[in-house]
Amino acid sequence: MIDLANAVFTDHALRQMARRGLAERHVEQALAAPDAVRQVRPGRVVAQKILHIGEPARDTLVRVFVDIDRVPPEIVTAYRTSKLAKYRSA
Repeated sequence: MIDLANAVFTDHALRQMARRGLAERHVEQALAAPDAVRQVRPGRVVAQKILHIGEPARDTLVRVFVDIDRVPPEIVTAYRTSKLAKYRSA
């Protein structure tokens, strides 16, 4: 199994995260202890974790797409969503 906690941010991921208001620490938390990791296609996985984000804090699903066919793995993009049920069953 690939250690996702060692993944590095791509410039694209950092731009998208800034645009979406998603902090690096939330992505790092999701990768350090994901609730689920699913293969998107060969060489790419999505790791997801429910975190309590915002004021007031709400359950938010953070999804992080990582290319694992490189060393070190690269974070491609990440986003957060409140649609927990949609992605838990996916």
